[in-house]
Amino acid sequence: MKKIQIFGLVIIAVAIGIIVSTAGDASTYVDFTKAKEMAQDGDNESIHVVGKLKKDVAGRIVEMEYKPEIDPNYFVFTLVDNQNVEQRVIYKNTKPQDFDKSEQVVVVGKMKDGAFSAEKILMKCPSKYENGKMETTEHTATKS
Repeated sequence: MKKIQIFGLVIIAVAIGIIVSTAGDASTYVDFTKAKEMAQDGDNESIHVVGKLKKDVAGRIVEMEYKPEIDPNYFVFTLVDNQNVEQRVIYKNTKPQDFDKSEQVVVVGKMKDGAFSAEKILMKCPSKYENGKMETTEHTATKS
């Protein structure tokens, strides 16, 4: 074989390796009911859950706990998924900026000890630049 053919095969092998590793990292979108079932079945795969923050009749966020003076890396809130199931979410990192303005929240993580342990929070917020458009921001918890 010529050197160029060997080089081409190496490039193809590297590309296949990247595709396989990326596909293995993909997680699925589920609701909290399915997330609980997956946890009971021993499935420790990271999943996405879409929902909205729990609010009172006046539109204020309720059941949100963040006390940076005690522990700046502990943020807890209640998320209501698309099936109207409420779930306590624990995020072991700082509260994301503009979290209170979020229209929709996607949490990435897994069920653990009766709560959803979030590794990442994706937020859809109203854009401050154009009316009617949504702005998406992402926050990832640091591994400890």
